[in-house]
Amino acid sequence: MEEKNLIKSKDKNMNIVLIGMPTAGKSTAGVILAKLKGFDFIDSDLVIQNQEDRLLKELIEQEGIDGFISIENRINASLCVDHSIIATGGSVVYGAEAMVHLKSIGTIIYIKLSYETIKKRLGDAQQRGVVLREQQTLLELYHERCPLYESYADIIIDAEDLGVEELVNKIMEQLSSI
Repeated sequence: MEEKNLIKSKDKNMNIVLIGMPTAGKSTAGVILAKLKGFDFIDSDLVIQNQEDRLLKELIEQEGIDGFISIENRINASLCVDHSIIATGGSVVYGAEAMVHLKSIGTIIYIKLSYETIKKRLGDAQQRGVVLREQQTLLELYHERCPLYESYADIIIDAEDLGVEELVNKIMEQLSSI
């Protein structure tokens, strides 16, 4: 395990990729992390909206879920950055090419929260542009995504009951150990 981490940090560009469910704190923690490390901050959802000139919810409405996932996959797979904190959309894990690319350019950190916390924070899932299939519940989505997040993660941070500062500190601690 130790050898893998040494190889990983030498071979990868200096990026940190945050993954997790919507409202997990990826963007909020990402901005602070970028300031602390002197990195750029990239919100991949905003990159998608900018490149497509539409809001996420419009993309989902107009392209359908599979079309949106395809766009998200293409754009995330083409990110060329260094010394950046990348906060991804919650559905990024559905794009295999994007995840392989992101893993090749950075350390992937899964910010893990309980279903109850996600549900409480989320509010209107469709208004936020959450990729929910017809008839799919938030609980089903949560159970579908969590194993994907875990499978791609280099580091898993249990963020339950952590404030933003505590979350950022925990991420910094974990990063210093690899």
